Amino acid sequence: MRRIEDITEALRQYDPEADIDVISKAYVFSAKVHRGQTRLSGEPYMSHPLEVAYILTQLHMDAVSVAVGLLHDTVEDTFATPTEIKNIFGEEVMQLVDSVTKISKINFASKEDQQAENFRKMILAMSKDLRVILIKLADRTHNVRTLNFMPPDKQKIIAQETLDIYVPLANRLGVGWLKNNLEDCSFRYLYPKEYKFIAENVAKGAVERQKFIDSTIEIVKEKLANTGIPVKVMGRSKHYYSVFSKMRQQNISFEEIYDLRGIRLITDSVENCYSLLGIVHSFWKPIPGKIKDYIALPKANMYQSLHTTLMGPEGERVEYQIRTDDMQRVAEEGIAAHWKYKGKVKDKTKDEKHDEQLLWLRYLLDSHKEVKNPKEFLEMVKIDLFPDEVYVFTPRGEVRCFPRGSTSIDYAYQIHTDVGHRCSGARVNGKMLPLDYQLMNGDIVEIMTSPHHEPSRDWLKMVVTAKAKSRIKAWMKVQQRDRSISLGREICEKEVIKYNVSPSQVINSKSLDKAAKHFGFLNEDRLMEGICYGKVSLQKLMFQVIPEKVFKEVERKKESTFHRLVKRVIYKPALKGVLVKGLDDIMIRFGKCCNPIPGDEIIGFITRGRGVSVHQKNCPSISDLEYESERRIQVEWDTQANIKRPVQLSIATKDKPGLLAQISNVIASMDINISNVQTIKSKDNGAIINLSVEIIGLKQLQNILKGIKKIKGVKDVERLKELKY
Repeated sequence: MRRIEDITEALRQYDPEADIDVISKAYVFSAKVHRGQTRLSGEPYMSHPLEVAYILTQLHMDAVSVAVGLLHDTVEDTFATPTEIKNIFGEEVMQLVDSVTKISKINFASKEDQQAENFRKMILAMSKDLRVILIKLADRTHNVRTLNFMPPDKQKIIAQETLDIYVPLANRLGVGWLKNNLEDCSFRYLYPKEYKFIAENVAKGAVERQKFIDSTIEIVKEKLANTGIPVKVMGRSKHYYSVFSKMRQQNISFEEIYDLRGIRLITDSVENCYSLLGIVHSFWKPIPGKIKDYIALPKANMYQSLHTTLMGPEGERVEYQIRTDDMQRVAEEGIAAHWKYKGKVKDKTKDEKHDEQLLWLRYLLDSHKEVKNPKEFLEMVKIDLFPDEVYVFTPRGEVRCFPRGSTSIDYAYQIHTDVGHRCSGARVNGKMLPLDYQLMNGDIVEIMTSPHHEPSRDWLKMVVTAKAKSRIKAWMKVQQRDRSISLGREICEKEVIKYNVSPSQVINSKSLDKAAKHFGFLNEDRLMEGICYGKVSLQKLMFQVIPEKVFKEVERKKESTFHRLVKRVIYKPALKGVLVKGLDDIMIRFGKCCNPIPGDEIIGFITRGRGVSVHQKNCPSISDLEYESERRIQVEWDTQANIKRPVQLSIATKDKPGLLAQISNVIASMDINISNVQTIKSKDNGAIINLSVEIIGLKQLQNILKGIKKIKGVKDVERLKELKY
């Protein structure tokens, strides 16, 4: 078990002026309230806060953070209260303990909800003090190190949660050694067979590998001795989970992992980093495509280094990492290396740069304000924590970082919400490109705006960042509600006119508020929405707002809407194949918006002067006209008729010669006519083949789709609902 002396000694090594008294006081208090408690291992419970505090010293945290590490479970697991903590240790310590305390008393619908909500709380705590997340990471690190004492089912749950939430956070904050530790501990319990295999194979070649690294280090030292560049040369080992991830992502065997052998060169300046890169390249041949410059373009977690893989001694591949002492400290400690101790910030420029690196936290918090579902928030955050990033330039030369797959719209919303809403186009590297263009490393992006431009629902399919998604959804929600209210009011006013009553006489706040309460709506606006979506009968509403005598008189005299519409229908010979219930010789046409074919469920809609329009029952054009339900009429397919209907198919294919001929043969073998063919090159070097065929029904269409899907080279085939060509 770790001793308090180990903690204070470690703290003094990097902060000789640290307040040791607060550490000692926290230890005494924690030991007192945790007395008699034990962990599943059988050890005194105090062993856990001591380990957490020690991990925080390894992160070079301030004395207050280390003290909170000793106190972090006191409020949750003992009778200690926040007020008691505040009285003894002060406001700062109390706030940190309170933020770190787990949300265990809240009952959630599922474990998933609980996980998501805890994560939301954790992110919110970061807005007040970033030390909270570092203390949480230290807490989780010791917990996963002792997972062997937990039941197997709990082991897997905690390990998966660690990989999903805490590892991305540790990576984002740049704490390399902590991230690696969390990954390897979780890996052991999630994939025990794979862990055992890699551990055994790494251990099997460890002696030989170490000999090779030691001899390579000596060769490198000898070659660099006369350069005059101060440099430390050391070996580097790869942790188990990174080996597993590489094998899985690249689908390679353990024997194909070449970067188990690694050398790290530490020097005193950026200039010398680049000099060393040129020197080692003169010794051994670099592997093409294996040179990465994270100094010029640092990762979002502030990581900087030069990476290159060389064909080293004995023809073996060796990965070299070249960085300064400061870069090495940041690589290991991450954000803790930049921690702003009170009264110790000397360089304002560095401090501002540090704040810039944490902009992502603000975006997460902005998203929280508009996303109420914890699970949805978690998904959005996991996207923004994705480590594969793209770096682009503003017209002024500033570097902006985005998750890979981000588009011009994501860029626009990062600038400002209003810029996103009014985004009309993007000029990338001097060329106008579509809004769905995916940003590439090194792009120079300039956003075009228009005061008349508005977000589209399709944008949600184009964006990947949390900020863009939340802003678009919020705008859509407001606009949809406003349109629904306006349309509902318009429908009411038109209906009122039919009763020879002025809309201003009855469509007012007093009458509508009364009607809203009658129909169970919160207010007038919600009632108008209900009218728009057909949730309230217009006739019933009129009964509420129109004077009773006027209502009854008009209803008595009013001719049926249905009959008036039927009188205006142009009578022509019926279209063969469709029957209209109760009517003969009606002009019938098929809606191009959904193009129904025999076998589809259909509905008729009485048009003004153009007969009956036939649509699929789920056609969006019909659902948009729900408030005109009196125009609907029952229609059905004439099963005795054998009519042919045009159907358009869209076929996604690989770029393969003779594919169109194969598709044509399949269709021809079913005695089906092809009336039109269009071929378009797709973005993925394949092709989109659009076909028009004439079929007799849904069953025949299904046979065509099955036949085409079986053709080698066909990726997908679908029926186009709307006639486009």
